[in-house]
Amino acid sequence: MRNGRILFLMLALLALILVACGGDSEDASSTKPAAEKPAPAKSEAAKPASTSITLEEAAAQHAGGPGSFYIGDLNQLVGPAPAPELGDANDMVNLAGLERERYLFDSPYYDALVEKANFTNPTEMVYDGDPIEIQVTCINRTLATCKLAEEVLIKNTNARTQGKLNLVVTSFPELGLSGPDSLALIRDGTIDFSEITSGYVAGDLPQLEITFLYGLYPDHEIEYKANAAVQGYLEELIAEDTGGGKVISRMWVSGGDNFFFCRDKIESAADFEGKKVRSHGAALSDWIEAFGANAQFVAFAEVYTALERGILDCGVTVAFAAHGQRWYEVTDYMVGPLSSQLINTMVMNSSMYNGLPEDLRQILLEEGAKHELEAMRVTPAWNEVWTQRNIDAGLEFIQFTDEMKQIQADIAVPINVLPNWIKRVGGPDAEIVDVFNEKISPIVGLKINDDGTTSNCLLYTSDAADE
Repeated sequence: MRNGRILFLMLALLALILVACGGDSEDASSTKPAAEKPAPAKSEAAKPASTSITLEEAAAQHAGGPGSFYIGDLNQLVGPAPAPELGDANDMVNLAGLERERYLFDSPYYDALVEKANFTNPTEMVYDGDPIEIQVTCINRTLATCKLAEEVLIKNTNARTQGKLNLVVTSFPELGLSGPDSLALIRDGTIDFSEITSGYVAGDLPQLEITFLYGLYPDHEIEYKANAAVQGYLEELIAEDTGGGKVISRMWVSGGDNFFFCRDKIESAADFEGKKVRSHGAALSDWIEAFGANAQFVAFAEVYTALERGILDCGVTVAFAAHGQRWYEVTDYMVGPLSSQLINTMVMNSSMYNGLPEDLRQILLEEGAKHELEAMRVTPAWNEVWTQRNIDAGLEFIQFTDEMKQIQADIAVPINVLPNWIKRVGGPDAEIVDVFNEKISPIVGLKINDDGTTSNCLLYTSDAADE
């Protein structure tokens, strides 16, 4: 009888916890943006292909190389990377990395992407006018995300349309523009098609930082589920902010943890105190300052010189970006990781998108979905691959101590990162806060209260953050 009473109380407590977190965690984790189906053609110009194949047949046709996708067997994804620098030590996508992040490919979000890519009945191109050239602006050509866009989205779109839709890569440094202005530049038509990094545009649209709340997620799987749950809402925000700008693709970089690249050895939280640390977003700055360091926003292309001259003590970015910029030449230590999942969004100006012929629009959306799938395929091993490449270049790798993880769980996230983000989005009554509590809170176990503070609603500990 006593045991039955204890069991009843435990079940009642669990029910209260789930209510406090905003709902059923299972529902939240399975939430996904609806698959975007091609709009029906208004004229003869968008006839579908006359034949179709099954998903299994399409997977077999694309297996083992760039553009491959997963239908029941991860071996379908193993094969060469689209460019050598995007693969592992052997220029390949390896099975071990894919197995570690199988949740990517078994998710409803992935299934929706496969549907959007339209492998089984691809849109037929009928446009026969003059070639249409569009510049695709990347944050920086040295970044793997820019290389991925160039080798997959740009090349495949150009090939499929036989140059009728001619995408040409450029970058913000080449144009003399700034990444933090990217949303505004798309909005006013200065650039037509651009890579957007949410942390960069926090001053313009801080709601996008919901995917860059550093330290919030105890592991990559939870982070992916949370981020996938809000992508539909964020796409609407981007469209509204840019006057109808269209999201073409996202680059989910599962191997996108941030690391600190420092001139001096960082072995404890005390070693961070007073250090001048480069930041690339407001939420990251909040995390840095929780450790007593001084966050300073420095343009990515200028960090090397700032480290070299001692203007900065540490730079922070993902491992592949630091290697591409040769930060190993001006620092001695690589510290981390700060768990994060890089999601760079490819957005097209509304006038440019709406001015495209119907068939070219649909082809672009299909190739954008394939590009997003390819990012999921090639990035699972990037953290370990580029960590090793930085070590081989001469850096000493130092992992976060238990003390640092404790500060992250107990101070950085609940006291700095989340409350300051709440202020930036307009306070606890902002719509994005409701989105957080509905979709993310049941997954991470941290709720935003009516007064802007945070509270645990599930067990979130520094032990969980260790994974």
